[in-house]
Amino acid sequence: MTRTHTGFRIEHDGPVAVVTIDHGKVNIVDPELIDALVAGLPDVLDDPEVRCVVVRGKGRIFVGGANLTVMRLLDPDTYRAMRRWVDVQRLLERAPKPVVAALNGHALGGGAELALACDLRILHADATFGFPESSLGIFPGAGGSQRLPRLVGPHRAKRMIIDATRYDAAQALAEGLVDLVAGADFDEVVRAEAHRLAARPTATIGLVKRAIDDGLDLPIDEAMAVEERYVLENIRLQDAAEGIQAFLDKRQPVFTGR
Repeated sequence: MTRTHTGFRIEHDGPVAVVTIDHGKVNIVDPELIDALVAGLPDVLDDPEVRCVVVRGKGRIFVGGANLTVMRLLDPDTYRAMRRWVDVQRLLERAPKPVVAALNGHALGGGAELALACDLRILHADATFGFPESSLGIFPGAGGSQRLPRLVGPHRAKRMIIDATRYDAAQALAEGLVDLVAGADFDEVVRAEAHRLAARPTATIGLVKRAIDDGLDLPIDEAMAVEERYVLENIRLQDAAEGIQAFLDKRQPVFTGR
C-alpha cells in the first residue's frame, strides 16, 4: 500500500514503513514540504502496526537542504517558517519506535539536520554528508547547531560548521556522523537493518529514546527520576514479560512492540 502526500509518499513493507521525500528535482526543503510532513508523519509514527520507520529521498539525493530562493528573503517571518523543519525532526526523534535515515544520496545542510534526528544513519558510499551553510554566510539553524555538538562534542562541531566541511562516506563514518556505509547493496542493507530493528522490543526502544532525551541535560538526581518514570512504563509492556520469560525458558523472545 502506498499513500501519497504533498512532497512525500509512504509505503509499507510488513512492519516497516518507508517515507520517501519526493519534492522537486533535489527534494528541496520549503514551507510546503514542512507543512505536509508535520501533518502527515504522525499517522505512520503512531501506527502500532509499524515497528520501524525508514526515511529516504527520491533519486540520488536524500534531502537537498533549504530552498535558497525562499531563504534569500532575509526576514524573521521567512526564517521562522523555514525553521519549522525542527518540528519535522522532533517528530522523528520522539517517535515511539526506531527511525532509520537511509541516506541514499547527499545529505547536506537541512538533509544532514534531518538525519541527526534519526536513530540509525546509513549513508550511500557515493554520497557526502556535512553542513556547508557557513560558505553562504549563514549557519545550520534548524537543529544542526544543537544536535551536532551533542553527537561529536562542541569543539569538533564548531570546526565542522566553521569550515563548512563536506565529508565523503568513509570520512563521515570515521567522524561518527553516520553508523553504516553501503554501496551497491545499499537498499538491501537498509531493508535488513529496518527489519532487524522492527523485530526488537520497539515500544521499549521508544521509551529509552525518551528517557535519554528527557534526562540528558538534567542534574543527575533529576535524570534518575526521569529514568524511573520510564522504567515503570516499561515493566507494564507485554514485551518486558516476554523477554524475561523467554530468557528463563531458554528460547528466543518473540516481541510484538506492545
